[in-house]
Parts: sequence; structure tokens; C-alpha cells
Amino acid sequence: MTVKISNKIVGYAVAKEDEDDKAAEAALKAEQQEDTNVIQMHEKIERPEMLLGSTYKVKTPLSEHALYITINDVILNQGTDHELRRPFEVFINSKNMDHFQWIVALTRIISAVFRKGGDVTFLVDELRSVFDPRGGYFKKGGKYMPSLVAEIGDAIECHLKMIGMIQEEGLDEHQQKLIAEKRAQLEGQQNAADEAQGKSNDFPPSAQLCNKCSTKAVIKMDGCMTCLNCGDSKCG
Repeated sequence: MTVKISNKIVGYAVAKEDEDDKAAEAALKAEQQEDTNVIQMHEKIERPEMLLGSTYKVKTPLSEHALYITINDVILNQGTDHELRRPFEVFINSKNMDHFQWIVALTRIISAVFRKGGDVTFLVDELRSVFDPRGGYFKKGGKYMPSLVAEIGDAIECHLKMIGMIQEEGLDEHQQKLIAEKRAQLEGQQNAADEAQGKSNDFPPSAQLCNKCSTKAVIKMDGCMTCLNCGDSKCG
């Protein structure tokens, strides 16, 4: 844009940067420098001497011995605003040696994916989509597991939620209140024979399998089939 000067120029001075602009520019440079120093998960990160970990017990009707899944995490950028906890390795231990070879292979592959970095949450869907040709089973609480591999994926999902890599989508307040009321009404109505057999009494014995969360928790509520576990309803 052209500006026409109609008056005579009687003096001039060199324009100086405003102090606030200088401070803002310095802060921006410092922030950019800090961002470049942020360490993300990648395969060249060396294993520390000590790692934090969690162990998950998996007991299935397929074996009399339980599996113990241990996932160790590495802390990145510790003590800074960019501190992250990311999975680094996984181990699976059991007294049952029937599946030793493929379990060792699976843990090494999963650990390699963890150390590669990036979004590793896809492992959960991949493992949970494995189906046992002999058929799945219901774990404690009535949730259907299509295979032992799928339950390993379930344990990994639980861990990723715990460290914040997967955000859990909870029910809204109205759904929670409605389900709590219905579960309170149905509490104590479990079959004594089921309790004697050690079956779970979290949901009614007559509950059906939910297509959304794979849990036997679907009952007819106010004339509509509703899941007491995830809130899914045929009536919307």
C-alpha cells in the first residue's frame, strides 16, 4: 500500500523493536528449542537398567495353569512437561508349556513393535481378531473371548489404558444412573446353583451376549434389549 506524504519531513529516527516483541520472540525460540529436544519412542533407545512394569493374570478354562503377562514401560523425558510412559517389552510366563514356542515368538514380536514407537494401539485389535477354531470361552464377568491370543490383547489394552495411550470411552451420567438402578434391582436374584458352580453373578443368568462388548449382559429393559455392561441399546 502506497502512502503519500503531504508535509515536509523535518526529522527521522531508526525504528526499534518493541521490548514485548523481543520477549515473545525469545520465548518462541526457547519453546521451539525445547520441542526439538523432546525424545519420542524409537528403536534406538537403549534399555535402562530398571523399568516400571505391571503384571496381569490370565486364567482361562483352556488350561489349569494361569498365564502371567508382564509389560514393562520406559519413561521418556522424565521430569519435564513432555514426560511420557511408553511400553517397552512384554513377557508371558506360565507353568503350562504346551504353547511355549508361539508364546515366546509372540512376545518378541510385540516387544519389537513397542520399541519401534508410534501408535502401537493397533496391536489390540489385531490380537482380539484372532479366533480359536475350537471355539472361544467366557471369562469371569461374562465377557466372551474368541481365543487365548485375544485375551492377551485384552490385557495389553488394559495396560495401554492405564498408561494413557488409549482413552476409555465411558458412559454418560444418565446411562450410568440407569444401569446402576437396574443392576441394583436385579442384584440378589442370581441362581444358587450358579453360585455353587462358581459362576460369575455380575449379570443375570438369563442375560444374552452383547454384540458390541462381547459380554453376556443384555437384558430386556423397559421393553428394549439393553446391555448392562456398555449401555448399548436397540432403541438408541
